[in-house]
Amino acid sequence: MVLIVGGAGYIGSHTVKELHKKGHEILVLDNLVHGHKEFLKWGKFVNADLENIKQLRSIFKKYPITSVMHFASYINVGESVTDPKKYYINNVTNTLNLLNVMIEYSVRHFIFSSTCATYGTPVSIPIDENHPQNPINPYGQSKLMIEKIIEDYSNAYDFSYVSLRYFNASGADQDGEIGEWHNPETHLIPIVLDAAINKRDSIEIYGTDYDTPDGTCIRDYIHVTDLADAHIKALEFLESGEKSTAFNIGTENGYTVREIIEKTIEITKREIKVVETGRREGDATTLISKSTKIKDTLKWEPQHSSLNEIIQSAWNWHKKLNKIE
Repeated sequence: MVLIVGGAGYIGSHTVKELHKKGHEILVLDNLVHGHKEFLKWGKFVNADLENIKQLRSIFKKYPITSVMHFASYINVGESVTDPKKYYINNVTNTLNLLNVMIEYSVRHFIFSSTCATYGTPVSIPIDENHPQNPINPYGQSKLMIEKIIEDYSNAYDFSYVSLRYFNASGADQDGEIGEWHNPETHLIPIVLDAAINKRDSIEIYGTDYDTPDGTCIRDYIHVTDLADAHIKALEFLESGEKSTAFNIGTENGYTVREIIEKTIEITKREIKVVETGRREGDATTLISKSTKIKDTLKWEPQHSSLNEIIQSAWNWHKKLNKIE
């Protein structure tokens, strides 16, 4: 049985669906603070919190868990700066609770949702797994701390892990059953879609003087279904007895903020008001992955990450979520 911690959230729920399609036995653990009960469509579910070690022990005692995928993190970079305590308690302390109970119950396959934010300000583009890890915010620091901890656990105990460093997760389930649903929303594509349906007055572009073709920041967008597939391949990798490691997950292509907005206008056929403003502190000019390692090692290739498919799937879900014909 695979335990999916945070399986009622955005990336977790898509991974649960893909695991179900492949016939895996699934247990979703979520406290539904940010997850959605509407996404609990596959596998068994337990409403629990990682801060409650007694509760965790009872779950591991009751269910035949063999592997864990961990998605339950706070991800708002700005909030992590203003309230770092929240991020270190949830992202680090609570993950330690999970890891320690895993060791107690001899569950030693762990797949961790990490982030390209562990790299900090890039010193070279594209970014590969050997790029220096120097996070510039508490969110990135919290993820790097767990990467270090699970490396130490792997060295000390009979414990294997894969850390998956996401670039920009995007898009939605092609069947429209689940999708991106954050409150508040901080990701660019759903924010642009909110402007398209007049849920917000406009979309702000933070900085138009970057050294890019149109002056706006460039990011690497990876479809959430492709992310889910990478998790399953990582699980199979560990189950086959391979050594612990970390992989970037991206497309090795980048799009500017303006390109995202223009493609959204094209697909939605709606006007979107754009407001240009100054740069935000900490925004890198360009973040593009080098994902050769995961492609070569896991034979993983993104199948759904064209910009057109990303935004079309996100738009289909956004209309459903907001009850728009």
